[in-house]
Amino acid sequence: MRKFFPSILLSLLLLVRGAPPQQRGSLCRTKPTDLVLIIDSSRSVRPAEFEQVKTFLLQVIESLNVGPNATRVAVLNYASSVKSEIALNRHKSKAGLLQAVKKIEPLSTGTMTGLAIQYAMNKAFSESEGARVTSPDVSKVAIVVTDGRPQDGVKDISARARESGIEIFAIGVGRAEMSTLRQIASEPLDDHVDYVESYNVIEKLTKKFQEALCLTVSDLCTTRDHDCEQICVSSPGSFSCACREGFVLNEDRKTCNACGAAATDLVFLIDGSKSVRPENFELVKKFINQIVDTLDVGDKKAQVGLVQYSSSVRQEFPLGQYKSKKQIKDAVKKMSYMEKGTMTGQALSYLVDSSFAVSNGARPGVPKVGIVFTDGRSQDYIKDAAKKAKDLGFKMYAVGVGNAVEDELKEIASEPVPQHYFYSADFKTINQIGRKLQNKICVKENPCECESIVKFQKKAEELIQTLIQKLETVTKRLAALENKII
Repeated sequence: MRKFFPSILLSLLLLVRGAPPQQRGSLCRTKPTDLVLIIDSSRSVRPAEFEQVKTFLLQVIESLNVGPNATRVAVLNYASSVKSEIALNRHKSKAGLLQAVKKIEPLSTGTMTGLAIQYAMNKAFSESEGARVTSPDVSKVAIVVTDGRPQDGVKDISARARESGIEIFAIGVGRAEMSTLRQIASEPLDDHVDYVESYNVIEKLTKKFQEALCLTVSDLCTTRDHDCEQICVSSPGSFSCACREGFVLNEDRKTCNACGAAATDLVFLIDGSKSVRPENFELVKKFINQIVDTLDVGDKKAQVGLVQYSSSVRQEFPLGQYKSKKQIKDAVKKMSYMEKGTMTGQALSYLVDSSFAVSNGARPGVPKVGIVFTDGRSQDYIKDAAKKAKDLGFKMYAVGVGNAVEDELKEIASEPVPQHYFYSADFKTINQIGRKLQNKICVKENPCECESIVKFQKKAEELIQTLIQKLETVTKRLAALENKII
C-alpha cells in the first residue's frame, strides 16, 4: 500500500507572529530593577508614531513585576529639553503606572539626546527620585528610543553614565544613525543596540526587553530539573529542549523523532536585497543549513533546491543537484549576496513555474514545500503567484525579518495561515524560527494512513452493496408494474 499513497507533513505547532512556544519549567521573574525609559518626542516623531512608542513602553511594563521592592519605572520625555513624566518613586502599582504612560504627550521640538542621558544619570537615578542607590542587588537600566541625529554630543555623557553603573539599551528608528546608537549603548553592543526602519515595527522588540529584565533563578539544565530526551538548552530563568542532528522535537517539546525517510521536494526562496546587509545574509545561510541538517537527503528521500532573488531571480542550485547534506551545505555557504531590490512576486512566479518543474529535478507525486525568506516589502505584486503556488498544492512557509510586511507573509503562507508564517524583528533570532521549521517540514509517513484507507474502502464497499440490493429491488418492482400494464 505504501507506494500508492503520498506521505504527509507532521502536525504543525501553533505559532503566532513568530512567538516562541511555551516552555516548560519556566521560573522567570522580573529582576529588582530601577528602570528609566528615555523617549524622543522631537518634531520628527509624528503623533501617531509617538502613540506606537507608548504602546511599546506599555507592553514592556506589562511584563514587569512593578512595586517598591521589585521593579520601579521612570519615564523621561525629551526633545530640546527634558521632561520627567514619571519618577521612580511615583507609582507603586502597575495599573497607575500604565495609566500615567498613556497620558504622556509629545514635546515636538529638537533632539537633545545627550542632555536626556545626563538628566537620567544625575536626576532620574538619584535617591531623591526613588533610585535605590545603596542597594547593590538592584540593577540600573536605561532604554533610549530615538529617531534622529542628536543636536548635542552623546559619546562622553553616555560613557560616564555607563561608568556609574547604568546599563544602557539604545533603540534607533528611521533616520537614527547606527554610530550614535553604538556610542550610547553598553557592551556587548550586539545585545544593547537595536534598529527598526519605522515605528510600525518597534513593538516587535518587546520580547527582547522582557527577557533582558528577567532574573535567572537557576540553570535548570545543570540541575537536571527537566525532561529533555536528548539536549537541554539553558535560557534566562528557563530552558528548552533540542535534538541531535537528524532528529526533530515532537509536539511535546521534550522527546525527539528521527526525520522520516519519505520523499519531499524542498525549495528555499531567499531575499538577497540590499536591505538585508552582508552580515545578516551570512545568518540567513546558517538558517538554511540549520534546516538542511534535519533532512534525510537522497534520491528517494528529501531533495533541496535554492533560489535567491533581489531585482532579479537567480537559481543557486536545482532540486536533486546535490545528493548529500554536506554537498548542499557547502553550496549554501558559497552563495554570494545579490543586493539590489525586492521583487518577491517575480521570485514566487519563478518558484511556481521553474523550481518545481520536472525539468529542474522535481519528482511527480512528491510533496512540494517552499520556504520564502524576506526582510522587506515587495516591490511588485505577489498575490497571483502566491495563490497559484497554494492552488497547485505546494506547502508554503513565509519567514519575515525586520521590516517585512506581515500582510504579505500571510498572503504567501499556506492554510492555516498562523501555522505557516513567522516573523522576527532581529536577524539574530532567526535560528529560533529555524528550530520551529525543522519540525514542520520533516516529512514522515503516517502509520495510520493505510489502516484508515482500508477502513474507508471497506465502508465504501458495504455502501455500494447496499445500493446494489436496493436497485435490484426497485428493478423487480418496475418489472412487475410493466407486466400489470401489459
